[in-house]
Amino acid sequence: MAAEKPAAEQNTDATDDTETGTRASMPAWLPRAMVLAFALLGLFELANWAAHQLIGIAVMMTVAFFVSLAIEPAVDGLAARGVNRGLATAVAFVIVFACAIGFIATLGVLMVETVADIVDELPRLVGEAVDWVNHTFHQNFTLDQLRDRLFKDSDVISSYATRVANNVWGLSSTVLGGIAKFVTIALFSIYMTADGPKLRRAVCSLLPPAKQGAVLHAWDLAIDKTGGYLYSRALLAVISSVAHWAFLALLGLPNALALGIWFGVVASFVPTIGTYLAGILPILVALTIDPLDAVWIIIFVVVYQWIQDYVLQPRITAKTVDVNPAVALLSVMVGGALLGAVGALLAIPATATLQAFLGEYVRRYEVAEDPRIERSGRTRKQRKKSR
Repeated sequence: MAAEKPAAEQNTDATDDTETGTRASMPAWLPRAMVLAFALLGLFELANWAAHQLIGIAVMMTVAFFVSLAIEPAVDGLAARGVNRGLATAVAFVIVFACAIGFIATLGVLMVETVADIVDELPRLVGEAVDWVNHTFHQNFTLDQLRDRLFKDSDVISSYATRVANNVWGLSSTVLGGIAKFVTIALFSIYMTADGPKLRRAVCSLLPPAKQGAVLHAWDLAIDKTGGYLYSRALLAVISSVAHWAFLALLGLPNALALGIWFGVVASFVPTIGTYLAGILPILVALTIDPLDAVWIIIFVVVYQWIQDYVLQPRITAKTVDVNPAVALLSVMVGGALLGAVGALLAIPATATLQAFLGEYVRRYEVAEDPRIERSGRTRKQRKKSR
């Protein structure tokens, strides 16, 4: 009779049998699949990291492309008159940069002088406001009480000053980063505009001949509509600036020219609410001189906006793309939500281009005359019958 194995050896044999069964039951492809899954996950994380790093460059290239679309009609016009394309590009961008720098300088001077005037007139305005409150609501407020409440009982000013002091370095970095982005966008815009024919030829070389015509047609459409829309807004801005300058000068407001330029640019390039935003600064200036002037400014702004919407804009934008105000505001909101201030700036040209594409490629049908469309002049009996 054979001797039985010790218990330890029996347990070892059982463990070996279990491991052998486990190895035998594991599919041969599973290790390779796990390695492939980890490799794909690593590639996904690498691509995600690269996308986040490059999204800023993509945004700048998009801005540069739209700027080149807007400038190219002027460059093409100069080139058609015999001007070298490189020189034409330089002339166009010098004019654009000069206008931008002039607007920024004008706005800076205007803001500094306006703030100084408001600060000088602030005690008088506050005193008149306190007198009005006391007379209207039967109170006994004094300027000393308000000053003590503001500077002693409240830490709003001190905490704000502390935050500003702590964020000086961050503000400097933001300004320097903004300047670097502006220079980058300007350089690529110049390259794209000057080498527009080469760029289109390079893109078409990657496409079959049957697709090249469609791409070039879409490119021309984007140039015409984007440039036309921006030029029409620029013309409206010039007319608005001159009109408001003349009116503010008639009222005797200081810096009437700067205020007119501010109003024309903001009201023309900011959709829907631009007029109301632009009107705040002239109204504040008028309040420091004569509150009645502020009332006249509000009346003039409303009347001029009506004239622009129903007389000037339909004629100026007849040959370009006129974006519906509601669509323009929605596009600005979407662009701002996606890309911030840059997206809001590009929203309307992009919407104008998309609207032009839809007008070219989306088929539309003739609509028969039907009183249900206008819903005017229908009796109750007709409405019941249509049901």
